Amino acid sequence: MNLSDFTHDAYIAGLFGGLLIGIAAAMFVLLNGRIAGISGILGGLLQAAQGDKIWRIMFLLGMMASPYLYQIAFDLPAVTIEADTAQLIIAGLLVGLGTSYASGCTSGHGVCGISRGSIRSIAATLTFMMAGIITVYLTRHLIGL
Repeated sequence: MNLSDFTHDAYIAGLFGGLLIGIAAAMFVLLNGRIAGISGILGGLLQAAQGDKIWRIMFLLGMMASPYLYQIAFDLPAVTIEADTAQLIIAGLLVGLGTSYASGCTSGHGVCGISRGSIRSIAATLTFMMAGIITVYLTRHLIGL
């Protein structure tokens, strides 16, 4: 992918997508008093109290249903995955390990934490970004995957 792949429509879609994520995160904290960190919501489901499970399940089901609802009005973008199954499993495990060490994921730290001015979230998001940049550089340019 290069910069010529991005069109004016892609920037507009990105802008509106970002606005929707921001509005949803703000509504979630204002209406529920909770941070919309996906890893915390999913991880909390495994050990949640009985009354705390239903909202977590509904939140996750809503996330999974959203592409299907989106495609009612718009075409879904084409998705190309250039990794094999083993690479995807390793990547998933590394992301899970990272969110455990960081006490949160990019949605919790990057969207919700930074907007609240959390120094811990700023540090975690910078670490996520640098790890991603280094990984892409190593795998694409040095190793050649």
